[in-house]
Amino acid sequence: MSETEAFWEDLYTTRAEGAPIWSGRVNPELAREVDDLAPGRALDLGCGEGGDAIHLARAGWEVVAVDVSPTALARAALAAADAGVADRITFERHDLGHTFPTGSFDLVTSAFFQSPLELDKAGVLRRSLAALAPGGRLVLVEHGAAPGWSEHQHVEFPTPAEVVASLDLDSLEAAYEVLVVEGRTRVASNPDGHHHGELLDTVVVVQRRP
Repeated sequence: MSETEAFWEDLYTTRAEGAPIWSGRVNPELAREVDDLAPGRALDLGCGEGGDAIHLARAGWEVVAVDVSPTALARAALAAADAGVADRITFERHDLGHTFPTGSFDLVTSAFFQSPLELDKAGVLRRSLAALAPGGRLVLVEHGAAPGWSEHQHVEFPTPAEVVASLDLDSLEAAYEVLVVEGRTRVASNPDGHHHGELLDTVVVVQRRP
C-alpha cells in the first residue's frame, strides 16, 4: 500500500471510526457551475464517498469517479446503488500522481482535491485539461482558507489567480479559455454540525476551445 493510499484509508476507517466523513450532498459551488451544462462524459477527481458523482449521474452524465481509497470507493458505489444511478457511474481506483483514467471527457470536476501529502496537483490538473474534449470544461473548487476548526490554520492556500497560473495554459498543445476565477464565501458548520460561520472557496473554470 502506498503512503497516499494508507493516509486516506486511515482517514476513512480509523480516524472516522468507520462512519461517513462527508454529507453525501453535492458541493454547492460545483453544482452552480455544472447544472446548466448539457450532460456528456464526466470525470470526478477524488470522488470520496460519491456525492458529486451521484449528482452528475442524476443529471444524465456518464461519470468516471476516481479515488485512491478503496473504502471511499466502496462507500460511493453503495451510495450510487441506493440512489439508483449505479449504471451511470464507473468507479476506478487511481493514485492520480501515478495513474490516470483513459479516454476524453466533456467535464472534469475537482472539489477539494487537496492533500497534506506531497502531490503534483498542477500536473494532475494539466493532464485533466489535456483529457478534455473540445468544448469541455474543468471545474475546480478548492479551499481558499482553512476552516476555523481545522488543524491547518498555518497553511497558506493559493489565490484563484495563482491556481490559474499553476496550470500554465499557454504551454499546453490545445487552446483554453478561463471562464471563472473567483473567491466565494459560504456559510458552513463544523463536522459536529454546529454553526461556524463563513468559509472561503476558490472557484476556477477553464474551457477547452472547440
